Amino acid sequence: MSTDMPLTILGINGSLRRGSYNRMALVEAQKLVPADAKIDIYDLHEIPLFNQDQESTPPLPVADFKKRIRAADAILFATPEYNYSVPGVLKNAIDWASRPLGASAWKGKPVAIISAAHSLMGGV
Repeated sequence: MSTDMPLTILGINGSLRRGSYNRMALVEAQKLVPADAKIDIYDLHEIPLFNQDQESTPPLPVADFKKRIRAADAILFATPEYNYSVPGVLKNAIDWASRPLGASAWKGKPVAIISAAHSLMGGV
């Protein structure tokens, strides 16, 4: 890969917590990628609750989020586990970016998931 066009990975933090371990994991991951790649961290604080009435003309933070997904070469989710599932904030963001039907921003994107937690079970 050419060094003037780095592989862009969008690191999506699935936690809103100020001291999020998963955001910390993304910051550390930024230090580990090769020189021809970069991780841009995206926090979900601005994404409103999904409203199907707005999917054709989404709020500005959602439009920006979808634009960032489409511009990325790959996605890295860093997310805690809540009640054996992904946090609601992450599910909400996934829903926004997958709509409207047939216009998913996720289409064709390779995805990886990491999880950090202070419990012995980690991100079950």
